[in-house]
Amino acid sequence: MITPKQALAQLVDNKALHYDEMQDLMRQIMRGEVPPEQMAGILVGLRMKGETVSEIAAAASVMREFATQVPVQDTHNLVDIVGTGGDGAKTFNISTTAMFVAAAAGAKVAKHGGRSVSSSSGAADVLAHLGVDLNVSPQQIAQQIAQCGLGFMFAQNHHSAMRHVAPVRQALGFRTLFNILGPMTNPAAATNQLIGVFHVDLCETLSRVLQQLGSEHALVVHGSDGLDEITVTGSTRIAELNNGVIHTYDFHPEEVGLPIYADLDALKVDNPSQSLAMMNAVLDNTAPPAARDIVLLNVAACLYAGNVAGSLKDGLALAQDALLSGKAKAKQQEFLQFKPA
Repeated sequence: MITPKQALAQLVDNKALHYDEMQDLMRQIMRGEVPPEQMAGILVGLRMKGETVSEIAAAASVMREFATQVPVQDTHNLVDIVGTGGDGAKTFNISTTAMFVAAAAGAKVAKHGGRSVSSSSGAADVLAHLGVDLNVSPQQIAQQIAQCGLGFMFAQNHHSAMRHVAPVRQALGFRTLFNILGPMTNPAAATNQLIGVFHVDLCETLSRVLQQLGSEHALVVHGSDGLDEITVTGSTRIAELNNGVIHTYDFHPEEVGLPIYADLDALKVDNPSQSLAMMNAVLDNTAPPAARDIVLLNVAACLYAGNVAGSLKDGLALAQDALLSGKAKAKQQEFLQFKPA
């Protein structure tokens, strides 16, 4: 077994940790056995060296081991739509809005999210403002997914071992390995993902991590404007993992008949209540066109990742129907009013 001191020595020498060494180290961190000073050094060392695919996959596999799982009976085509955060764009909660539209269009959505790290509003923040109970049991979430086609897992309820890491992350104040582990550790074991990332280089890296972790169909995306979403102001880099094969390409909204917008100004909010107002405007079909279209594009990608649609273009048609017909708004209300058996 590798000790934290041995791991630190390797990282200082710019040497990567092997998969089993990283798993060993991560288990010690998750059990609270690594002193904060050593943990800080390890996180800094990994960041400066650059985390390898193997190191990230090993850490994610251990986080999954320690997570409180949601017992979904049928995980086939279960899809998560989530971002790493950290893009600093202060947009409304695009993927949280998109989950209602995607579920209304036939996707089976298990969304994993937390409170804001760097944005105006995290997924949990806006859902709490909507009136969603964030503290439902794993069994109740599984029921929600089975009956509504939609469930939300509040990260801190499922990753209690992260309490050992939180003070160190706060003290460091910059992005570490843990910023990218959240989207890799869905407690419902979703094997299909739409994941937005804060840096273009992470598209290829995280698609390879998901490949190692056994994901079936995943899109890892980064907008040319810096968004951790598919964007409407220009192109989006997409690394697509499908049946074990990774294909990387640039996607342009014009390919599916949507316009390019000059900027993201119409999408910006300052707090969760403004984000909720924008979410409701999208679902009520009264939002600015840029807000509507960015949600539609991300729903299209979610439907494609979840194998509900055979392409982004087909996904967009399904998304437009779900939104314009009022099905997406009805899905939001169904989710809010859900009472577990």
